[in-house]
This record gives sequence, C-alpha cells and structure tokens, in this order.
Amino acid sequence: MDLTLKVWRQKDASSKGKFETYSISDVSKDSSFLEMLDVLNEQLIRENIEPIAFDHDCREGICGSCGLFINGRAHGPDYETTTCQLHMRKFKHGDTIVIEPWRAKAFPVIKDLMVDRSAFDKILQSGGFVSVNTGGVPDANAIPIPKEAADEAMDAATCIGCGACVATCKNASAMLFVSAKVSQLALLPQGKLEAQRRAKSMVAKMDELGFGNCSNTGACEVECPKGISIAHIARFNREFLKAKIND
Repeated sequence: MDLTLKVWRQKDASSKGKFETYSISDVSKDSSFLEMLDVLNEQLIRENIEPIAFDHDCREGICGSCGLFINGRAHGPDYETTTCQLHMRKFKHGDTIVIEPWRAKAFPVIKDLMVDRSAFDKILQSGGFVSVNTGGVPDANAIPIPKEAADEAMDAATCIGCGACVATCKNASAMLFVSAKVSQLALLPQGKLEAQRRAKSMVAKMDELGFGNCSNTGACEVECPKGISIAHIARFNREFLKAKIND
C-alpha cells in the first residue's frame, strides 16, 4: 500500500522543529511500523536526505524504547500494543499518518522522534528499590504471600517504562509509572520496610523533574501497552498519605 507520512523533524531540544511530508510506496501490510520506518530511512538515504532518528531496541514489546505518537495516540491505533508490535495492517492504502515524539517537559527531544526518558531512571534511583539486607535467596515457599498479592505485584512489574502514560496525560503526569513501581514492592514483604520513605522520595523527585499532577481521566490506563491499572495510583496515594501522616 502507498502512504503519506507527516514526520516531526527536530535537530535537538533547543531547535525549532517542524513536520516534513514523505511518500512511501509498496508497504507490506504484514510489516511492523518500525520496519516501515526502516524502509523510509533507506529511501531517504538514497535521496541524500538525513534519515529519521527514532528509538528502538528489542522490537518485541519488552524494552519500552520505541514510543511514538501516531495519529494522536501513544503507540498508535491498537490497544495494549507497543509501537514495535504495531503492524501496518492497521492502516489503509492512501492513508496519511502523523508521527510525533512524546511531548512532555520531562522528556526533552534528543532528535526527531527520540526523547530523553532518563527522568524515569532518576525517579527509580530515588526510591524504586529495596535497599535493606534481606539475606540470601530464600526458598520459594519460605515467605508465605497471598496469591492475589503476588499476582497483582507481578502485574505491576510488567510496566516497561515506555512513557506512554506521560505522553497521553494532559498534565504529563508520571503517576501510573511511579505507582506501578511502588506497587510491585509495596505488595510484598521485602518492600514494606521502606514503603513510607519510598513514597515520599519518589513523589519529591517526580515534582523536581517537572512531571504534572494526575489528571484523574484514566487516559494513561487506556494507552498503556501493558494494561497497567490506575488502581495502582490509588494504592500509591494511600502509601504517600500514610507517610505524610507519620512524619
């Protein structure tokens, strides 16, 4: 199929960007969205045009590197799918596709469609870990954990930190990401010892880095490629409130 692509081009965070329009032909409906961009870049190189910079790594929906805003939606028109898992069969011959980077103060543009998501790493470094000495690796059944809690912690741990929640939220809030990282620890015995310190330090770092407040619209849950529930935000708010009360 033949497509028209309107792609955001920007030299760096301090430069003014703009949309450039490209035409691409004979795109296989079985190719992935990133494979289509690969073909476009090969075409641009042949035409002596600088190829489009975009993030990617595993291309298996695991690493969270490939976030793009496609036709006004994070990761494109499919649900619970990363950009690398999106296939061109979701589009039609003759379509115009608008491709943008994540847009958030905390995610400055590196180049074209690439953004700096190191803010997520800084939030995790502020408290998204267990630092107490828990001894050696225990037997799997040494610490009884209710299956419901273990399942919910595992669901929270599926967050890949792609940033779709931030890009989708009108306030550029990182609450879904942070709450998922809090839940995967707060639900388990090893994470409870530092629960209050973790909640306060991660909120402080989130505010420092320029993320906004939760908009309470649920848009983050809708666009999350792993289907992370906003119920984790409610848990995170409880953890933070308990921490403030006990100050």
